[in-house]
Amino acid sequence: MSRILIIEDELPLQRALADNFSFESYEVLTAADGDTGYRLAKEKNPDLVILDLMLPRMSGYDVCRKLRAEGVSTPILMLTARGEEADRVVGLDLGADDYVTKPFSVRELNARVRALLRRPVPLRTLPDELRLDNIRINFRSYEASRNGRSLDLTRKEYQLLRLLVSRDGEAVTRDELLNEVWGQETYVTTRTVDTHVSNLRAKLEQDPHHPRRLITVHGVGYRWLAESS
Repeated sequence: MSRILIIEDELPLQRALADNFSFESYEVLTAADGDTGYRLAKEKNPDLVILDLMLPRMSGYDVCRKLRAEGVSTPILMLTARGEEADRVVGLDLGADDYVTKPFSVRELNARVRALLRRPVPLRTLPDELRLDNIRINFRSYEASRNGRSLDLTRKEYQLLRLLVSRDGEAVTRDELLNEVWGQETYVTTRTVDTHVSNLRAKLEQDPHHPRRLITVHGVGYRWLAESS
């Protein structure tokens, strides 16, 4: 389930948006000021932020600017009554991904949200190799070994692991993993991700039932830890 953060100070509109996206089966978080919205965007790792510009405590412009300056790549859709071209340009130049002007069509907003959630999430530079403890993996040549003995990883397992390693320490949602590794393939569900992670644990972890590297983030997805606890 994708998580949407709505940062909107007009409470009737905030509630209407929250009801709409809950009905569309999204998990919804809300904030009525920029400062709280910025904090939730950092702490709760939403899949999409819907951001009003005219907010108390911190403007939407400043929220967007700070998130992008700190490397947060979460898609941002700016939602505002200000429709002048200059305002749209400023918002997009600050790193917003899309822009909707009030009043708006709910059907159009939902379509734009779906499009942003389908867009691949910008990644850190993907690693070519993983060298960790007794594990050696080359993601380009698709070669892997543990304690010098060859590991038989599937192509999808290589791709899944490479994505998680590139986001070391971050919680990566099942939806992100599906979009990045399986793309538009049909008959693929989040259960497919769980199965591949289970297979990777069996091949990489000392104790697959008590993993130290491939960690489950309950209700969200998975996290790779290069430095295990």
